[in-house]
Amino acid sequence: MNLAQALPIGLLGALLGLDVVSFPQAMISRPIVAATLAGGFIGNPQGGLLIGVVLEMIALDTLPFGASRYPEWGSAGVVGGTLYAAQSPSMPGALPATLLAALLTASISGWSMVVLRRTIAVRLESVRDRLEEGSRDALHSFHLMGMSLDLLRGALVTITAMLIFAPIVRAIVAIWGAESAASHVVVVVTAAIVAGGALWKVFHSVRHVLWFFLAGVAMWGATLVGRR
Repeated sequence: MNLAQALPIGLLGALLGLDVVSFPQAMISRPIVAATLAGGFIGNPQGGLLIGVVLEMIALDTLPFGASRYPEWGSAGVVGGTLYAAQSPSMPGALPATLLAALLTASISGWSMVVLRRTIAVRLESVRDRLEEGSRDALHSFHLMGMSLDLLRGALVTITAMLIFAPIVRAIVAIWGAESAASHVVVVVTAAIVAGGALWKVFHSVRHVLWFFLAGVAMWGATLVGRR
């Protein structure tokens, strides 16, 4: 993948990375959505959905509260969805290799958010007096600066990850020796264990959430039965 091919994907990663914190926080940056969109972007939404489901199960263990450090799944979902959708589904190793690339991207992108916060904090010191005076222009300028930097951050992370991981994923898939089905089972089981642990913690820390979860599962099952 060259830079010209990575630029459109980078724009998608920038927009979805922006949704994580800055704007509009509409949940389109969730891995299942981001990866599916990325897969559809290159003509294989089913492939993007598959890796998106796996990433979503792992992302369930992330609690993005306050100023805590956490993986950034918007850009990572785009990278994972694009890389997996570009591979043949029958190729052994495609899913685990892509998952590794997406997880590394999520970690690096999470670090980039910390750098962005520190940059914004430095900028805040230079406009603090104007903000305390109630300057509307200063407030608007500060918000636009923060969102613009976040948009740029998402684009740079996505493009850089694509340029680095695309050849690595292809190389891993080319030499992978395990059967595709076995590779998929290991990845899905591992993701399911992480998701199960996350749900277990939520069930034991929030009252009645288990009953809401079971009610949702029952409604989903009833919907499926009703369509037949």
